[in-house]
Amino acid sequence: MADDRRAPGAGSRPPTDWPAPKLAGPLPGEVERTRRSPALVGFLAFLLGALVVGAAFATYAFGDRRGRSGAEVATKGATTTQPRSTGPAAALDIRKILDIAQPSVVSITTGGADSIFGGAGSGVVISKDGLILTNAHVIESAGGNISVRFSDGQTSEATLVGASTTEDVALLQVQRSDLTPATLGSSANLLVGDNVVAIGNALALGDDPSVTSGIVSAKNRSINDGKISLDHLIQTDAAINPGNSGGPLVNAAGEVVGINTAIIQGSQNVGFSLAIDEVRKVVEDLKAGKGDLKPNTAVLGVATVTVDSSLSATVRDQFKVTATSGALVTAVEPDSAAADAGIEEGDVVVEAGGGPVSSNEQLTDLVRRKAPGDSLAVTVERQGRRRSFDVTLGPK
Repeated sequence: MADDRRAPGAGSRPPTDWPAPKLAGPLPGEVERTRRSPALVGFLAFLLGALVVGAAFATYAFGDRRGRSGAEVATKGATTTQPRSTGPAAALDIRKILDIAQPSVVSITTGGADSIFGGAGSGVVISKDGLILTNAHVIESAGGNISVRFSDGQTSEATLVGASTTEDVALLQVQRSDLTPATLGSSANLLVGDNVVAIGNALALGDDPSVTSGIVSAKNRSINDGKISLDHLIQTDAAINPGNSGGPLVNAAGEVVGINTAIIQGSQNVGFSLAIDEVRKVVEDLKAGKGDLKPNTAVLGVATVTVDSSLSATVRDQFKVTATSGALVTAVEPDSAAADAGIEEGDVVVEAGGGPVSSNEQLTDLVRRKAPGDSLAVTVERQGRRRSFDVTLGPK
């Protein structure tokens, strides 16, 4: 993989809660994804990186205003409707909300039985015939192995329709025609202080989803790790944990208003959801075949971190790194293209495809431009000595 614990070509540029590289100490970064890796401790990266406070919600965006009462305000001869919150003032009937929303919530597991890149997440059914919405970072390491468990207890294998790793949205397809789709509400109609409920496969603790409640703490937040950012986020104090990623944030009417995606390392009562109004736009693009992650994306099958001046002396000593630049391999997926070729943990990829490699992002982009079955020449530095491999890229 060519981005913090992400297999090149298998996933997003934003670092995610991939299986942790086996490092003696933590690497820089304070933001972590809400996805859970069962094999190793999560690597602090992308969505748990530097928090950038977004602009305060200033305009009332267009959206579905069902279920909202309004107060008309005259503005220079025009009449507009201001949303009036029904959230904090009214009692929150969580049982009623669950009756509405829970049949549409699914648990997602990825990776094969022996995969170090497997994990757990959540999703939302959006069509009766099997379309499921989740985060890109939930499925980017799946290597074609995606299993979905429904509220009725049945389990189905899912295929990837497409994903936008820059927007952290993925669309899956299962072969069922009897599902209960969620009702998608409007994030534009949310007000700070409105009651919300987060539902999902938190920590992969059991068959039934975890349920937490809170309020909308802020709107239009942005988070950024220096490589990529997510905008138009809903901030909530409803508890969001690893495994909640891709699950819904619902309002008091049981409508999905956000897709849970991130928490802040070390903070209390700060979680983030993608605004559903923005997600709708991405879903239409994915249905049309757009997106940077597709079913035929090539995979190298390694987790890497960039070798530069910020790499700690402890990590350098642990892996006996002598290279000054490249992509340090911190984990190798069993039975992957890299493992079959002979690439090992501790190798530093310094060249690929005939050119130098200076970062894990560069390696990811290079592999992503290939197709499964393509050959890739890779040169690594192993404890001061260079070795070359011809790697046949795989689908997992």
